[in-house]
Amino acid sequence: MSELMDYADVTANFDPVLGIEVHVELGTKTKMFDAAPNAFGGDPNTYVTPVSLGLPGCLPVVNHTAVEYAIKIGLALNCEIAEYCRFARKNYFYPDLTKAFQTSQFDEPIAHDGYVDVELEDGSLFRVQIERAHMEEDAGKNTHVGGAEGRIHGADHSLVDYNRAGVPLVEIVTRPIEGAGERAPEVAAAYVQTLRDIFRALGVSEARMERGNVRADINVSLRDTPESPLGVRTETKNVNSFRGIASAVRYEMQRQGAILSAGGSVNQETRHFHEEDGSTSQGRDKSDAEDYRYFPEPDLVPVAPSRQWVEELRASLPELPVAKRRRLREEWGYADMEMRDVINAGALEIIEATVEAGADPASARKWWMGELSRRAKERELSLEDMPVTPAQIAELQGLIDSGRINDKLARQALEGVLAGEGSPAEVVEARGLEVVSDDGALSKAVQDALDANPDVVEKIKGGKVAAAGALVGAVMKATRGQADAARVRELIMEMVGA
Repeated sequence: MSELMDYADVTANFDPVLGIEVHVELGTKTKMFDAAPNAFGGDPNTYVTPVSLGLPGCLPVVNHTAVEYAIKIGLALNCEIAEYCRFARKNYFYPDLTKAFQTSQFDEPIAHDGYVDVELEDGSLFRVQIERAHMEEDAGKNTHVGGAEGRIHGADHSLVDYNRAGVPLVEIVTRPIEGAGERAPEVAAAYVQTLRDIFRALGVSEARMERGNVRADINVSLRDTPESPLGVRTETKNVNSFRGIASAVRYEMQRQGAILSAGGSVNQETRHFHEEDGSTSQGRDKSDAEDYRYFPEPDLVPVAPSRQWVEELRASLPELPVAKRRRLREEWGYADMEMRDVINAGALEIIEATVEAGADPASARKWWMGELSRRAKERELSLEDMPVTPAQIAELQGLIDSGRINDKLARQALEGVLAGEGSPAEVVEARGLEVVSDDGALSKAVQDALDANPDVVEKIKGGKVAAAGALVGAVMKATRGQADAARVRELIMEMVGA
């Protein structure tokens, strides 16, 4: 690991500047330029066509839906939508590019000159300026065999899967992000999270970072003061977690700070991120645009979206995440910290769906942030991958609200739902979990508790009403938690004559 400068010393002596390039895989049915399926997984090299493989004589055709999704992203980021734009060939050789070039956009992107407001942990907003959002295709995937951690270094051979080659991408490039100061790691992570939430809200991508649907390249440089020229930047490639993004920024700030404070110079290069310890390591010298020998793609006609179409798409945009979160926080009555916990846990959409299914906001948060969060951690699953739906949680809470079950029985019912035994109502019926509130069934259990605890009975008769709690507990234990606790207390008081 490189020598690092104390983070507080970095922020006291240098001004960090960020630049972030985010790639999002679009959720179209087919690829960017051919009819091959756009799907996750599958056996290697099965989601391909001659166009995907770049075989001679094959001609590409632009995916209309991908263009629509790109325009929606541009509009959501307050960008200008080009009246005319072209694709270009970005030339470089790598095994996962069978054509030896990537079809992308260079000087004529579909969207440009926008901005997005990012909400930070304390509720403040930080505006990030967007330079461009352009369309391109993804490359295939290399698997390096024999090296440590699947990296090419030390590998004895590599395998190439072209299933991902040609998947539609939109790349979003920021202008230099200045003024973040010591909050630079937080700003970077919050920005990418904001984009992820926008992609999901628009319905243009599943935006699952663990699958690589969203990937970020993080540029970091340091300068002496905000008035100084921009410093030499490094680009940490393909970071795909929010924690990783913050860690990469922090590590690069500390690494570059140590180099500069010792009188050295930062090398402009790409770097690899290591999730296990948050460090980065040297990749290759950073290429500039001229190195790629861009030129217009001769096999594709220009894209010229009509202004009518653009305005129709603008009118179809949903409420965007920052505004939506603020509205829901007010409607649900959550404290700021409660809402931040929900957002950080990725539970906002699930809780919203649970509320829409009939649960009150407090109960929905209780289930997803409490019992279900604990069980998800035990199973090493995300909340959205848990085998229970928002509608089922709303139904479970409804059973509590109606008095059919209590909280303890509800947790048992949830176990059955998670085990695939059916809906909450079906599990309650099959397992016999309903609360016992019939006086006939409860009276015997209450009398048994009175007979077994004469000292408690005397305390109650002597005016120590709180002592009844011990008898309620005894009855609940005897009925395996299925007694109606409120009715049990009433019967105790009646039978004791208090």
